[in-house]
Amino acid sequence: MTTPDPGAFHGLKTTLKVGMEIHVELDTRSKIWTDAPNVAHPDFLAAEPNTLLSPVVIGMPGTLPVINQAAVEMSILVGLALNCEIAKHTKWDRKSYWYPDLPKNYQISQYDEPICGEGHIDIPDNGGTKHIRITRAHLEEDAGKLLHELPGGGFSDGSLVDLNRAGTPLLEIVTEPDFDTADQCVTFGQMLRDICRHLGVTQGIMQKGHMRFEPNINVLIEKGGETFKTPVVEIKNLNSFKAVHGAIQHEHERQIEQWLADNKVMGARAKSTRGWDDVNLVTTPQREKEDADEYRYFPDPDLCEVEVTDEMMGRIKAQLVELPLDRFKRYTDDLGLKLVDAKAIIDEPTNTHFFEEILSYKADPIAGAKLLLNNLSKLANAQDKLPSELGFKAKFVAEVIELLRTNKIGSSAVDKLFEQVFDKYLMTSLLISDDTTAEQLAMQGGLLQVTDDNALEAWVDDVLANPKMAKSVDDVKNGKDKAINALLGQVMRLSKGSANPQVVTAMIKTKLQG
Repeated sequence: MTTPDPGAFHGLKTTLKVGMEIHVELDTRSKIWTDAPNVAHPDFLAAEPNTLLSPVVIGMPGTLPVINQAAVEMSILVGLALNCEIAKHTKWDRKSYWYPDLPKNYQISQYDEPICGEGHIDIPDNGGTKHIRITRAHLEEDAGKLLHELPGGGFSDGSLVDLNRAGTPLLEIVTEPDFDTADQCVTFGQMLRDICRHLGVTQGIMQKGHMRFEPNINVLIEKGGETFKTPVVEIKNLNSFKAVHGAIQHEHERQIEQWLADNKVMGARAKSTRGWDDVNLVTTPQREKEDADEYRYFPDPDLCEVEVTDEMMGRIKAQLVELPLDRFKRYTDDLGLKLVDAKAIIDEPTNTHFFEEILSYKADPIAGAKLLLNNLSKLANAQDKLPSELGFKAKFVAEVIELLRTNKIGSSAVDKLFEQVFDKYLMTSLLISDDTTAEQLAMQGGLLQVTDDNALEAWVDDVLANPKMAKSVDDVKNGKDKAINALLGQVMRLSKGSANPQVVTAMIKTKLQG
């Protein structure tokens, strides 16, 4: 979809230019420089403020940082997925600036030797693809948070400091300014989130700041044969795709208006930062942005440099999985899944892994997707769980699919079977033997379809002889096949859902239409 040029109203031709900075909190169990628990790890998401600390985190004199190897390896894994050049040698630098939530008054980051160098990724765009260049991805520590709400609710006049997040491993991914629409930026952000979650390096919970987006935006304005570049504005700490889209679109319009008012163009010390007001849907000024020299980078003397060996690279490469976009194409093109079903499965990595395990038992993929997204998801939602968390084994689900295919159970019995097994075994201490099959459990629950002709014929004859069904009987005899549904429904009621509907339908037709 083509986005209208907001400059046209002023008789101008404008081009939006956006580069993205994305901060990904890695979910290592401990923080990057210390063994203090990491708030981005699932075990510590609900920790009380200022409980995940250590002397290193709060910057006590005499403390020494130690590198978290898992954070380094996770960063390399993301770099490989983004086709980045991986540095054989990398180091750590101190970035000096002062914030109330930065205890040391400097951040340990990477300046001139990032762990991941240039890379690229192609994103879907208007039916084609757009090539996005990755400038770098470097590993650093996150700062704490400033809160303005009192414990238990209520607004605070001052700022409350929570240092739980301080020291969380943070991978900052920087792109070239290759985006020219807000839609492209959102697509890229969604793809990156999917990639990182499928790689298992982050929980990716946007509301908790596990991924924060900072678009760097300026506008090229053409007037009188000249091109003017507005100063770059960085929008800070966006943690929803709606905010990313809204902030970029607003900033495109605002920068045109600002240029018309002051004619200011890009130059030294011209960059600034702004925040996003998601109530009034406008950006608001924060501060003038420092250039790199103002941060006074220098190598951190307390940390050793990192050498990435061939053995280490081989081990990390072995952890690469099929990326979400490639998997989506395989699901739709090779397995025949509907686009919406393929997306729903891939949106949740645990669903993806469970689905792949079901397929490993040679289950029909379309039937597997239906059971996962409909029957199992309905039961899971009632338990506030994901389907893979219910406790069903993939082998059992594959056997249920086979029971459906061979008409041993009907579609209406699938929910009952899952509910019976969940209530009897998975919610209790009773164990299911590894030798117990889905067919045996369906038999125990009285859910197998009756295919015995004598039993079926007795039920059919009872229904056809019922005076209340006389009109439906006459309609079927006169060729109105829709009336069979009423008769079939009565047979299913008599059989308590155990009759095979296909066999019953054929039997009714034979008896009434010859």
